[in-house]
Amino acid sequence: MWALLKPIAWEPDVGTSKIARVEVPEGFVTDFASIPRAFYSLLRPDGDYTYPAILHDYLYWTQERPKAECDEVIRLAMLDFKIDPVTVKAIYAAVQTFGQSAWNANSKLRADGEKRILAKLPTDPRTTWADWKKKAEVFSQ
Repeated sequence: MWALLKPIAWEPDVGTSKIARVEVPEGFVTDFASIPRAFYSLLRPDGDYTYPAILHDYLYWTQERPKAECDEVIRLAMLDFKIDPVTVKAIYAAVQTFGQSAWNANSKLRADGEKRILAKLPTDPRTTWADWKKKAEVFSQ
């Protein structure tokens, strides 16, 4: 897991989509692209599509928009970032086909009280997310 040190944002080019701007706050915890380890030789979690993947992670976490719109954001953002069309198609198909389980898991984690916006980062690089997320005082919300 990784946390943003600065906020990021993206919006589609004017007139190309009715999708609203996405703003991801500083401290948001992400795993970049949620690609199963078995596929790392084809697509890494930290490829050129990392920025769009963070947007998508945030949208899947907050669930303030419909899942289909969140999936469209990653597709449009990858196109804006000039990601290879074959890669865009593969990732978009994967989130449409397999993303529901991540969506449902995030919903359950949030209902159980898990948070993903950090106010404080660990100073020890050996600290795991599993341990850090147990500390209520490290979260901003």
